Amino acid sequence: MNSEEDQLVREAQAGATDAFCLLARAYERRIYALAFHYSRDHQDAEDLSQEVWLKAYAALATFRFESSFYTWLRKIMINCFLNHRRTRSFSWRVQFNNNAAVSEHAAQTDAMAGAAALETTLQNRLVVARVMQILADVTPQQRLIFLLKHQEGMTYEEISKEIGCSIGAVKKSVSRTVSKLRQQLGVNDESENYISCAAGGY
Repeated sequence: MNSEEDQLVREAQAGATDAFCLLARAYERRIYALAFHYSRDHQDAEDLSQEVWLKAYAALATFRFESSFYTWLRKIMINCFLNHRRTRSFSWRVQFNNNAAVSEHAAQTDAMAGAAALETTLQNRLVVARVMQILADVTPQQRLIFLLKHQEGMTYEEISKEIGCSIGAVKKSVSRTVSKLRQQLGVNDESENYISCAAGGY
């Protein structure tokens, strides 16, 4: 954690609401983007994002600076996603019926690290949109695992710990999702890194 963020966390823990708002501002787009790619619906993503921030604010005193603030926040986010999956049904509406929707989601890629180069062309924007459509057809857990691996850059071991399943199950889930993407996108095995970058960019 950098010293500025460290100080903001300490101020927020001491009751400074403005400090927490600055922390939220730094990560709100990233949290919302993950929530949207997981839930597949704007309203559900807003609800999930709000729940993450409410829980983070309530639990702020438990943050012990043993990891980065975002790593801690991501744990809360994953738990929120898993709890929603267990307790309610998302509408799973696909948002790509018109070009405006594609443009909207392409614009959201600005919040995701490492995708700027890919998102400079229309072709790659459409690939990203297609990846999102395909991910709508996998299970919520498969989608979450894929996002954590290829968008968040987490290791299999880290995902296994956060999700509460074996490393083998995580690897199998990622493999199945990547195979589905390859099949639907018509790419070969050598294109895995391209798929990963495209997935990480939306």
